[in-house]
Amino acid sequence: MPATEARVGLISDTHGLLRPEAVAELVGSDIIIHAGDIGKPEIVRRLAEIAPTFAVRGNIDDGDWVAAFPPTQLVEVETLRFFVLHDVTQLDLDPAKAGFAAVVFGHSHKPAIETRAGVLFFNPGSAGPRRFTLPVTVGRAHVSGLHIRPEIVHLAV
Repeated sequence: MPATEARVGLISDTHGLLRPEAVAELVGSDIIIHAGDIGKPEIVRRLAEIAPTFAVRGNIDDGDWVAAFPPTQLVEVETLRFFVLHDVTQLDLDPAKAGFAAVVFGHSHKPAIETRAGVLFFNPGSAGPRRFTLPVTVGRAHVSGLHIRPEIVHLAV
C-alpha cells in the first residue's frame, strides 16, 4: 500500500452559501472539487484558500462569472481520473471505457455513493441552503494507489 493518501474534499449545490461547517470539514483537503450550482464566484475563491479547487458550473449558475467554470472537468488525483459534471443525467460517455475511476456530480441534493461497472459515482449532496428534508452534507474521498475510500459527512446545521 502506498505511503501517501490524497484527501479530496467534495462539495456541491452551495447556491451561494458556504457554511462554516462545510469549510471546517474541507480543511485538510489536498484538493477540493465543487460539482456545480456554485451560486457566487466568491464560493470558489474561498475554497481555493483551503486547497486547489476544481469546479464546474451548474444549472443555476448564470452571469458573466460562470464562463470561468466549464460544464465538465477532468481532475487527476494521484494516478486516478475523476470526471466532474453537475447533472449525472447529462453524462454522455461511458466512464469505465474512458478510464475514469470516479464520476462526481451534484444537482439532486441527495448524497449518494454507488459503484457502476467498477466506477465510483459520488454525489456529495448539498452543502447550501437546506432543501425540503434533505440532509446538508459534503463528501470526502481518500485516494491511495488505485483505491478510493468515499464518505459522506453530515453537517451539524
